[in-house]
Amino acid sequence: MFNMYGLHDLVEMKKPHPCGTNRWEIIRMGADIKIQCTGCGHIVMMPRREFDRKLKKLLQKAENSEK
Repeated sequence: MFNMYGLHDLVEMKKPHPCGTNRWEIIRMGADIKIQCTGCGHIVMMPRREFDRKLKKLLQKAENSEK
């Protein structure tokens, strides 16, 4: 299965964060994905399947993304 997102990409989730921002940076990828809120810096880690379900859209690809 091909994923459209990668490390350090900015994504938007379906539900906004309580701080008012809905922009997250992917800071770890594996079986679990760790994302960090770009507004307040809060870090959330969730299984990849849950992340795929909660992801709304990719906002910006990382500058030097390695494939």
